[in-house]
Amino acid sequence: MSELVPEPRQKPAVPMKPVGINSNLLGYIGIDTIIEQMRKKTMKTGFDFNVMVVGQSGLGKSTLVNTLFKSQVSRKSSGWNREEKIPKTVEIKAIGHVIEEGGVKMKLTVIDTPGFGDQINNENCWEPIEKYINEQYEKFLKEEVNIARKKRIPDTRVHCCLYFISPTGHSLRPLDLEFMKHLSKVVNIIPVIAKADTMTLEEKTEFKQRVRKELEVNGIEFYPQKEFDEDLEDKTENDKIRQESMPFAVVGSDKEYQVNGKRILGRKTPWGVIEVENLSHCEFALLRDFVIRTHLQDLKEVTHNIHYETYRAKRLNDNGGLPPVTAETEENHESNL
Repeated sequence: MSELVPEPRQKPAVPMKPVGINSNLLGYIGIDTIIEQMRKKTMKTGFDFNVMVVGQSGLGKSTLVNTLFKSQVSRKSSGWNREEKIPKTVEIKAIGHVIEEGGVKMKLTVIDTPGFGDQINNENCWEPIEKYINEQYEKFLKEEVNIARKKRIPDTRVHCCLYFISPTGHSLRPLDLEFMKHLSKVVNIIPVIAKADTMTLEEKTEFKQRVRKELEVNGIEFYPQKEFDEDLEDKTENDKIRQESMPFAVVGSDKEYQVNGKRILGRKTPWGVIEVENLSHCEFALLRDFVIRTHLQDLKEVTHNIHYETYRAKRLNDNGGLPPVTAETEENHESNL
């Protein structure tokens, strides 16, 4: 019988150092298709964008929003009657509208606040607005903590608040300062000077500088906040907006006129037509590009990652670290027992 020869002991495996992969060697992987995948998904599902407009009556809030989105999306489309009396208290009116462009659907909601700033005593008139904003955070939070939560939570959170400043050419009203001081902590505020065509170019420039100075002196931050700039490119772009454009001096109009053989949106005056999209006339085009074409996604992200998370953390902290109990979570808990 032959003897069994023991097998040689194997040396322990030595972990190999990671080796850089030469993409030319392996060929095309396809990572860059994620952008197209995201685009297709967005085109299928659409996305939510919720804009709140705040300011005293007569500043053209509805007209400006209609001009921004080139649709009758504000109060006119809801059958609002302009003969209607000013509400005795601040009301909240949300109007939904679906806008489609290039195959992408946007579920736009415009939240109007009739009655704001129109009373003899406007003390604490921002409270119903703050309450509404927080209610939308609460609604989203309750959907998140449900055991059987929806695949896609309806987003009614306010992503952007356009605050309309009266074109007085003097100083901000105490109400303006109080509103922005309270609400800038819970929502993205973008200040705009309404009906800017009532001021000369010199008056407009001086007023914009005065408003920026007053906001700075009072410690009021508007969107885009400096601490949320993600990189040097963001900082450079946003610094220019903060130092030159804010607050946007705008004119809104949903009427067309013939000017030099072209159809343009404008406002007719005894001395000519104020062209809404002409930067030498007003800054409407800058506001539109800012809100829709360059910062719309960031407005949504800051709302979710900063304002909503701040609200969520406070609610969980107040509740001892536990999620708020809803009727649905109680029902689901009982059914699992």
